[in-house]
Amino acid sequence: MNHLYIVVFILYILAMIALGWFVSRKQKTGDDFLLAGRNVPFILSLGTTVATMVGTGSSMGAVGFAYENGWAGALYGIGGSIGILLLAWIFAPVRRLQFTTMSEELAHYVDNNKYVKNTIAFIIYAASIGWLGAHIIGGSLYLSWLTGIDVSSTKLIIALSFAVYVVIGGYTAVVWTDSIQALILFTGFILMAYFSLDYVGGWDSMLAAQPSQNISLFAVEAIGIMPAISLALAILVGVLATPSFRQRIYSGKNVTSIRKSFIYSGVLYLGFSLIPAIIGMSAYAITNELDNAAFAFPHIALNVMPLALGVLIIIAGISATLSSASSDAIAGVSVLLTDIYQIIFKKSPSANNVLTFSRIGLILTIGIALLLALMSNNIISYITQMIAVLMSGLCVCGLLGRLWPAYNWQGAMASLLVGMLTAIGVSAYPPWNDFLGNSILPAIINSALAGYIVTLISQKSKSLARSCESNS
Repeated sequence: MNHLYIVVFILYILAMIALGWFVSRKQKTGDDFLLAGRNVPFILSLGTTVATMVGTGSSMGAVGFAYENGWAGALYGIGGSIGILLLAWIFAPVRRLQFTTMSEELAHYVDNNKYVKNTIAFIIYAASIGWLGAHIIGGSLYLSWLTGIDVSSTKLIIALSFAVYVVIGGYTAVVWTDSIQALILFTGFILMAYFSLDYVGGWDSMLAAQPSQNISLFAVEAIGIMPAISLALAILVGVLATPSFRQRIYSGKNVTSIRKSFIYSGVLYLGFSLIPAIIGMSAYAITNELDNAAFAFPHIALNVMPLALGVLIIIAGISATLSSASSDAIAGVSVLLTDIYQIIFKKSPSANNVLTFSRIGLILTIGIALLLALMSNNIISYITQMIAVLMSGLCVCGLLGRLWPAYNWQGAMASLLVGMLTAIGVSAYPPWNDFLGNSILPAIINSALAGYIVTLISQKSKSLARSCESNS
């Protein structure tokens, strides 16, 4: 069986590489490679968004969380669906402004201040690497369980797998492979939920096997009301501030197609949110002795599904990792080539070198993410802590910049700094972190307050200085 899974994995990766090469043969410019020529139609925008939403967190992370905490596994989908609907409402119209990176967009809201743009560029690059690390962790745990290969080796295999077709095909390859993977994901997850429920004897039998606190509303009796809110909020913030979702806005054909694809994705993902919870709880009903909750997903694939469908589930699990990872890799390299390159070399890369530099940047970015992934095996804690530290300030900058015209660069810098320091401080103090579940809530609140207060103070100081000048 292990050999069968390895063969399936290799064939799948080869198919993705072939597809990536085929659809990207005519790439000539940096926009072609990094943004698919800014002409991604509705159906492909929908496919790539859905595939990324139903990614590593929803497969390995949410299923494993549900294995331990019952209905709390649905919180990932609840937070994500609200986030993507807010993205459609608030940020889809920025497509008209022709941004290439999220740092360009956020700097635009504060008069293109270079300090804000440069700071955000490095934060976004770090966040992209963080997301990549999460996808590598999830895929490696899954592949290790299936094949018996040690986790460190499977992390290397997963990183190399998506690196090859992204380096060859760029963002065009990403949107096409994501769209195919989205179909596989939805089909695989729904079949997995059905067969796992049937295996344990139906809905009532699944619930009867759970600890009583795990079947309360969103399992708040098991994890607490504040950790439940914090988890959903962390995923919501992750969607609003993750550069790969902005990449979909910048690359879309027009505002209408982008907004429609986000709304459809949000509704689909809201309905999907219960599926990982059902799979995780069914896995617990089968056995409550797994050494690592993240293995709940492949445990179902190996022990419950018929062989042919089990192979489909294997592909679905791999798709979840690769679809998310490929998008975040491209988003990270866009920032590296567009913003960080200019910071270091004081100029943009020449048009003749953009494709080559983009591919080199992809290899560098994925390599750094792999090194970080080798240090952790817990997906949910990895994601939530990374989001709180790196992305709380980005989320606040985006929302205040888009919705409050008075917001300025001093407020933006305050939001970024205070959000990051708050997240680090709360995470470092176990009683607060345990009570809240993670540090995202205080990080968002303090970041917003700091941005608001510093903006008002700086505006008042500026007005006072002008008044003094006119009087003199």
